[in-house]
Amino acid sequence: MTVKLSKATLQNLPKNVGVPSYSQSDLKAGIIHFGIGNFHRAHQAVYLDELFNAGSDHEWGLVGAGVLASDETMRQKLQAQDWLTTVVEQDSGHRTAHVTASMIDYLQPGDTANTIARLADPEIRIVSLTITEGGYFIDPASGVFNPKHPAIIFDAANIKDPKTVFGLILAGLMRRRGEGTAPFTVMSCDNIPGNGHVTSDAVSGLAALIDPNLAQWVKDHVAFPNSMVDRITPATTDRERGLLATDFGVEDNWPVFCEPFKQWVLEDHFPAGRPALEKVGVTFVKDVAPFELMKIRILNGGHAAIAYPASLMDIHFVHEAMEEPLIRNFLTKLEREEIIPVLPPVPGTSFDDYLDLIVKRFSNPKIGDTIQRLCQDGSNRQPKFILPTTADRLKAGKGITGLSLVSALWCRFCAGTTDSGKPTNYLDASAERLKVEALKAKGDPKAFLAMTDIFGEVGVSPIFVESFSRILRTLWDKGARETLKLYLADKL
Repeated sequence: MTVKLSKATLQNLPKNVGVPSYSQSDLKAGIIHFGIGNFHRAHQAVYLDELFNAGSDHEWGLVGAGVLASDETMRQKLQAQDWLTTVVEQDSGHRTAHVTASMIDYLQPGDTANTIARLADPEIRIVSLTITEGGYFIDPASGVFNPKHPAIIFDAANIKDPKTVFGLILAGLMRRRGEGTAPFTVMSCDNIPGNGHVTSDAVSGLAALIDPNLAQWVKDHVAFPNSMVDRITPATTDRERGLLATDFGVEDNWPVFCEPFKQWVLEDHFPAGRPALEKVGVTFVKDVAPFELMKIRILNGGHAAIAYPASLMDIHFVHEAMEEPLIRNFLTKLEREEIIPVLPPVPGTSFDDYLDLIVKRFSNPKIGDTIQRLCQDGSNRQPKFILPTTADRLKAGKGITGLSLVSALWCRFCAGTTDSGKPTNYLDASAERLKVEALKAKGDPKAFLAMTDIFGEVGVSPIFVESFSRILRTLWDKGARETLKLYLADKL
């Protein structure tokens, strides 16, 4: 017997499911969040839920927002259960389920007038984002905002009826400016180096296409704090829905399964005010950059490193990849020899301890994270998580064999088949182009590196070109398993 999740059934849920100690109806809207995906609901929404459970800051309720068709699907699923989410935290020795009620509304995607009106509401003092690394209109190679993107050009010409997140944010800010309302703080929670700066560039860059004075006003008056966020959160499938129903007796349209670990490091720059998140474990610092770089290069870079050999070896789950000694040892050798040595120090942090924690988290057998998820969106993730480390090592005259192997494995993956001949199905905005160039690279490795929007200066470095080309040929000749053996024996 299961209980269908809703506000009316909260008190009927099984005793092993935690429920909010606060009333959702007592919350007032203070934050609009774009991108109501699994990560947000396992991270920011959970921190706020913990704060509300402590009896604090009930004026900071969450309102969801989005611009994609998938956002409407999520909105309908959550609306049917009164915006509630069941969060299941688990590892080999820990499993809990609790319901969060920190979201109180979800704006309908496409209802531009209502979204802008809510953004202009003085009660809204923070607008936050988890729109993925590919949602910021950044040129992958340079890392600079691209004002020539068709969607940005459209919004500049139609700012009263924008289609992008940044168009909506700017339209809301413009209305607040016109009405004499203080601007809200814009808080990115995406895995991008300097995510606050990147978001500022996008909003002010769009504004510059409309009015240079408006762009300067954004730069002078709108806060864009940088942040580092961390929690491994897989996609939800029928597997997770079934586990929740069987093990906890809850029927949830879109539950979130995640690891127990979570982290949030945030610059304390909120002129319009903020919730007291330090009460629930958020670390406020003057400079997030060292923490952010550590996480992006060690954790996200680590995910990118193990994803493609695991896929080529037909491994389904991340923890299964970590059970394969070749992949586990490849990860630790790469991290210790090439990634960690070019990182700046992080206050109060041991890189060795942090790597040990990452390895333990990747090895969590209960999380159900898939290799396919890690393989997605490589054209955006490689330039952010892997190639900057390669560039740093090239500038320092240091070896890049392991990093070249990561890029070559990605190329081999993009060719469309695993070593056993199974298809490598993956999601990427550039999927068709990647496959074409990866197949060309089987005969001419330089063809893949010619995608300068991805590889930039790294792709024309003679040292990298030689290393990448040699390793890619080895991958085609010997396969991923034998190539990893050569790397671990220092014979690659």
